[in-house]
Amino acid sequence: MVEMPLRRILLSFVLIWLTSWGLSSCLVKRRLITRTGAKSATPVLLVAKQSELLQKITAQFNAIHDFNATVDMTPALGTAEKSSITEYKDVRGYILFRKPEDIRIIGLYPVVRNTAFDMVSNGSVFKLFVPSKNRFLVGRNTIEQPSRNKLENLRPQHFLEALLVKPVDANERTLLENFTDEDDAFYILHVVQGSGQQLYLTRTIWFNRVDLHLARQIILDPMGNILTDARYSQWQQYDSVPFPKHIEINRPQDEYAVVVEVVKMDINKGVSDDKFVLNQPEGTTLQTVGETPADPPPGEKGNSR
Repeated sequence: MVEMPLRRILLSFVLIWLTSWGLSSCLVKRRLITRTGAKSATPVLLVAKQSELLQKITAQFNAIHDFNATVDMTPALGTAEKSSITEYKDVRGYILFRKPEDIRIIGLYPVVRNTAFDMVSNGSVFKLFVPSKNRFLVGRNTIEQPSRNKLENLRPQHFLEALLVKPVDANERTLLENFTDEDDAFYILHVVQGSGQQLYLTRTIWFNRVDLHLARQIILDPMGNILTDARYSQWQQYDSVPFPKHIEINRPQDEYAVVVEVVKMDINKGVSDDKFVLNQPEGTTLQTVGETPADPPPGEKGNSR
C-alpha cells in the first residue's frame, strides 16, 4: 500500500535534483510551435463553438450576391494516386458568378491569350466551348457516368461549390472536431446526412484556429470517396467582403485540379444577363455529353447545329 506514494516521491525528488543541477537546459529541448498564416511566432489559438462556426459559413455565403473576378490559373491533369501530375502555367481566367447558381468561366492560353475554354452553367445544365477541338459540349451538371475523356467531366458547378462554401442544410447534422497538434490547428465540422445506421459523411469544413478563416472543404460521395478538395488561404477584403486570394481545387475522381490566384475581384457590383449567354459558334461540332459526337458533313469543319 506504501509502494505507489513512494514511487511518486522518488520521481519528484529526481526531477527537482535534475533541475537544481541545471541539467534541464542540456537534456530538455524546447521547441517553438509556429502556425501557417500567423502574424507572430507564437500565436494564441482562437476558440469557437460549433454554432459560431456554422454562423461564419452562413455569413460568408450570404455576403456575396455576385462577383466578377480576374484570376491566374494553374490547371493540372493527373492524380497523386497515379504519381503523375502535369501542370499548365500562366493561364489567365475570368470567373463571373450571380446567385443563385449562374456561373461562367473563361480560360485564356498563355502568352497569346486566345480562348482555351469557355463554359457556363445555370445550375442545372452547362455549355462548354473548346476552340482547339472545334467542339461545343452541352449536358446536365450531374455526371451519371464519368467519361474517359476528362474534358467531358468538366463542370462549372464544380468550381462554384469550391469557391462558395454553402451553409449546412436543416436536414444535415454536424460534429465538431478540434484537430490541434504540433503541426496543425484546425476546427473541423463533419457534415453528416442520413438516419439511424445509414449515416454517411458528405462534407468536412475546416477552420484555421489562427484566425478562424475557412481553410479547407472536402466534399465526398456516399462511398466516402473525395469528389472535391478545396483549400483556401491569403484571405483579403474585396469591396468590404472577405474572400481568399489563393484557392486550390482538386477533383481526384476526374483526375484534374486547378490553382486559382485572384488578380482582381469585384463583389456585389452586378453582373448582367448577357454575361451568362454562351451560344454555339458557327462551324463547331455539337456534342451532347453522354452521346457520340456528330460527324461533320463532307467538305465542312463540322457545323452540326
